[in-house]
Amino acid sequence: MKISSHSLPRVALITGGASGLGLAAGHRLAADGLTIALADLDTDKAQAAAQQLPGSGHIGLRCDVADEASVKASFEAVVARLGEVSVLACFAGILSTARNPGRLATTEITLEEWDRVMQINARGSFLCIREMLRRAAGQLMEHGRIVTVASLAGQMGGMQSGAAYSASKGAVLALSKVAAREAASLGITVNTISPGPVDTPMLQLTVPPGHGDQKYLGTAGVPLGRIGLPEEIAAAVSYLVSPGAAFVTGSTIDVNGGMLMR
Repeated sequence: MKISSHSLPRVALITGGASGLGLAAGHRLAADGLTIALADLDTDKAQAAAQQLPGSGHIGLRCDVADEASVKASFEAVVARLGEVSVLACFAGILSTARNPGRLATTEITLEEWDRVMQINARGSFLCIREMLRRAAGQLMEHGRIVTVASLAGQMGGMQSGAAYSASKGAVLALSKVAAREAASLGITVNTISPGPVDTPMLQLTVPPGHGDQKYLGTAGVPLGRIGLPEEIAAAVSYLVSPGAAFVTGSTIDVNGGMLMR
């Protein structure tokens, strides 16, 4: 059976959608005409954020991406209220469990730190992708899209982040390519955005105490001479979920100000 996006509204589920890059993506996709479900650990924050999106009909809901039952329940809630999810954007993630981690040396990373970062960043992406592909089995989706979020740290072995974060984002890169091959027959593309330093609260966690209000210590290493804006990541998401990106899958879009050129 073929699901046509022309006869049904396109519904986007965005994890980590109540703040930061996820929320910026929500605003952009809502402006593009999609109906948005913002999923986050903080239900109230997600619901309040959904009410501020352009257009109408958007919702906020709770989702713990590291929990299998929670991910399944989130998809079911979105389907019941909005319809089948045709766009999944996996923005939920953490840099560290530490309050002000800076760059944690590998020797300083506890097993609990390693496991928790992996649970949210890598396992969370896996569970969300798996649920979407399971729900799409036996169907052919028109303009089905999955967008994952890696990081420059996952490509270059860490800059101002530690081994747990870098490894988790490297896992997202590999997972996305496997998923792209498996999802192709379902009419779903899978692509990854790999941001460099972007102006978010997470980036500011990489700045250790004693540096005032600096948002990033490595601006001199950015050829464009500045950190990125959340709206610039959202613009890349907008392209990848658009009908015009139908022949793009298994790709990594680098949005990093020139820090990694390939």
